[in-house]
Amino acid sequence: MHAKNRIPSSGHSTPSPPASPLRSPRYRHGRKSGRFSPFQPRRTVAHRLAWLLLSVLLRRQGIFLFAPLIYIAGMLLYMGTVSFDVVPVVKHRPAPGSVYRSPQVYEKLKIDMNGENFSADAIWTIWKNSYKGGEWKSCVNKSSEGLPESNGYIYVEANGGLNQQRTSICNAVAVAGYLNATLLIPNFHYHSIWRDPSKFKDIYDEDYFISALKNDVRVVNKIPEYIMERFDRNLTNVYNFRIKAWSSIQYYRDVVLPKLLEEKIIRISPFANRLSFDAPLAVQRLRCLANYEALRFSSPILSLGETLVARMKERSANSGGKYVSVHLRFEEDMVAFTCCVFDGGEEEKEDMKKARERGWKGKFTKPGRVIRPGAIRINGKCPLTPLEVGLMVRGMGFGNNTYIFLASGKIYNAEKTMAPLLEMFPNLQTKEMLASEEELSPYKNFSSRMAAIDYTVCLHSEVFVTTQGGNFPHFLMGHRRYLYGGHSKTIRPDKRKLALLFDNPNIGWKSFKRQMLSMRSHSDSKGFELKRPNDSIYTFPCPDCMGRTNKSEDSRSSSAT
Repeated sequence: MHAKNRIPSSGHSTPSPPASPLRSPRYRHGRKSGRFSPFQPRRTVAHRLAWLLLSVLLRRQGIFLFAPLIYIAGMLLYMGTVSFDVVPVVKHRPAPGSVYRSPQVYEKLKIDMNGENFSADAIWTIWKNSYKGGEWKSCVNKSSEGLPESNGYIYVEANGGLNQQRTSICNAVAVAGYLNATLLIPNFHYHSIWRDPSKFKDIYDEDYFISALKNDVRVVNKIPEYIMERFDRNLTNVYNFRIKAWSSIQYYRDVVLPKLLEEKIIRISPFANRLSFDAPLAVQRLRCLANYEALRFSSPILSLGETLVARMKERSANSGGKYVSVHLRFEEDMVAFTCCVFDGGEEEKEDMKKARERGWKGKFTKPGRVIRPGAIRINGKCPLTPLEVGLMVRGMGFGNNTYIFLASGKIYNAEKTMAPLLEMFPNLQTKEMLASEEELSPYKNFSSRMAAIDYTVCLHSEVFVTTQGGNFPHFLMGHRRYLYGGHSKTIRPDKRKLALLFDNPNIGWKSFKRQMLSMRSHSDSKGFELKRPNDSIYTFPCPDCMGRTNKSEDSRSSSAT
């Protein structure tokens, strides 16, 4: 039978032939003559050569063994024709806060900052926070009872600068009292950085110190002759304890006391930070007594310091005698030690390199040591420049008529770096400005004595601004808490946040000021802080050195008067 069409045509049922397959002989023959056939693309010479090469390769398959060599040779030939003089450079954008751009920020903010009206100066309104349970007052009581027979003599060598030595003195008083020993007036170790040969009596009132402690700790300024003869009158021959940092008071009782009873005199050198801050209340009381009551600057230093305080109050009479003190750490050794990079270029780089080698030979050039200035800045470890201090204080609401006392050593590249700060605060004063040449000359070559004068003027300011860590601001914060009812009255800036703000040249004055006022408010709220176990008692005197005054008691006493 023949296949039928499924759809009949014209009513007939004539069988239709099946469709020819594409590969039928009819189509194959048609390729030679059909000019318009869609199955006949014209072959070029290149196509024919390619087909010829492929057919040779397929017939001689062994040639594929040489294919890798042919490929490598071709690549080498190709690479030889390319010039590598031009290499694409990938620019890495510095991380936010890693670059010193404060001068650009200053130029951006200067016009709006100078145009603002500081009618309500921050000096009057800065401290609003009060402790919810009332203020704090000193609770350090001197003993009225006599002392038992001494177990022997303790001699310590206090190393470091003014306030590191102060730590050693107070800790030595606590250890001597706890061991019932007699303390020899501490010897100050000469250091190549501070270069100050001052003795205890040059900085502190030695007689007052001995007298203030007489019922709590025996203190003498010399060892009896019969003991000195045993050591050829040379204290370096005395047995020296090498005590680990932050040792507990129990260690002194268990290890040091037996040797003291045996030898009747011991030496501890060095002594800085050799006693843990976490100690029994009896030990803490002796620390408080030494730091806040017994240690008083020598009469010449105290007299000049108080004179400068009076002059600052006189000059700031329009602000009720209130002034701001700023501790600025932008000396050459601080800039060098922190390894931060500022805007001094090659000259700054060479200066810092020489300063590091001079002060810390080889410490910063050890093999494998990597210094990352950008990371240091992001982490808030760079000292604030005078320009940055000025911007920060102005942003916190202090007008350009505010009197500022600047506590500092010799500022690095002062002629350039101090210019913006003096422009923002023309009433800025230093001890060199307040005191005459004749008044200051006895102290000029003694860094610790100069620091003691700065300490005194900062202690009595309405506001203290710290710009870098260290013993000086930590002791001052604690001392100010002790004087001002538990509140430190100190501005402690968030330097990580400042690094980000000072690295943003597009920031506006209103936004910058809002951030600074928030920082100021945070410092106020942190004015009252209680000591935690491992905190320094010299920074946080509450509650070991101070007791809380109840508000209801204050109100009753005020109504009675």
